[in-house]
Amino acid sequence: MGTSSGVAPAGGGRTPKFAAGRDTPLPGLSGTWERMGDASSSSWPSSTGAAAAAASAYDYERDPRWAEYRASSAVPPHLFTDPYVRAHLQHKFYHRFVVDSNFPVEGMSSTTSTQPSASTGGASTSAGENARPPDSGINSAGPARSRLSLQLDQRSLHFSVNAWVLIVALIGIFPLAPRSLQYKGYRLSLLGTTCTTGYALFAFYRLPRAGNLQAVQAWFHLVTSSKDFIPFMYCLMFVTSKLHLKLVLVPVICWALEHVARFLRRHFTSSSLYRTYLEQPCTWVDANTTAVHFLRSNAEILLGFLLILSLLSPQRNAMQTFMYWQLLKLMYHSPFTAGYHRAIWLKIGRTINPYIHQYTPFLHDPINAGMRWWFR
Repeated sequence: MGTSSGVAPAGGGRTPKFAAGRDTPLPGLSGTWERMGDASSSSWPSSTGAAAAAASAYDYERDPRWAEYRASSAVPPHLFTDPYVRAHLQHKFYHRFVVDSNFPVEGMSSTTSTQPSASTGGASTSAGENARPPDSGINSAGPARSRLSLQLDQRSLHFSVNAWVLIVALIGIFPLAPRSLQYKGYRLSLLGTTCTTGYALFAFYRLPRAGNLQAVQAWFHLVTSSKDFIPFMYCLMFVTSKLHLKLVLVPVICWALEHVARFLRRHFTSSSLYRTYLEQPCTWVDANTTAVHFLRSNAEILLGFLLILSLLSPQRNAMQTFMYWQLLKLMYHSPFTAGYHRAIWLKIGRTINPYIHQYTPFLHDPINAGMRWWFR
């Protein structure tokens, strides 16, 4: 969606490869980049008429909203490779953003999946819950309106909490605010993001339906691969910590800013207050999403090095540092953040690798050991 230079967001097309320069990158940092998803091919669910033909011919890759919609759908990457699931998401996107509500969206049949039930049972259940069942006539109009009203109320509540998080986080990072107010804003913003992301995870995945180890592992894999798991663990890790680093609030502000701007652009375009004061900032955020994601990723990586330096201070916490680097490793491999983190790590490797070769060659073995753990 943004026009900034760099790599495309994860989940929206292929991640470009960087041309090799004169400097040799760190081992393991300059390999072949993974494909972050390719939604160019699809097979549509059965629909008839000119509307379905127009939906099939629509170029989704040129629409910047498609990448954001796919990332926010929380469909696991391995399930998105199913052409029917991908086509159904495109169908819903076309119905929601391109045409009016008269365009039909059919429900997904439970017999269309060709993947084994043992490996994707939980993921198929998640996609089936997201899919809207077909209209059954006048009798379903009332419950459908009730579900829509409930979803809108939940989204409004989520928006209100994120707007509150954005305000208190800005207070917590503002240098001229009183120190006690900064500390309260710091804690409240982390707590608010923890609650909203934790509730989103629980509302979508609930609890494992079976108590055996296999069901718990499948449920945990779905939860850890979702979009809300990373901000949930990030904020939970720092809201319980004694460290007070203002850099921690940069990703929190980015998450809240994206959600607030997206909600305002969707639901407040007819408001005179929005058009007068908020339309230009929201449009800027929407047009510079890639820059916002890179800012957030740079802050997350820099924070990892600051935690290593904090081990030399009285407030050191070795367990928190280790857990945060585990989270950074997850960010490196997650499809929602991998594109940005890999670009930054590649740039870091190409910058410091010549100095390591020239001045500290004894660091090669520790770095290689760390790389083996990183890519494991």
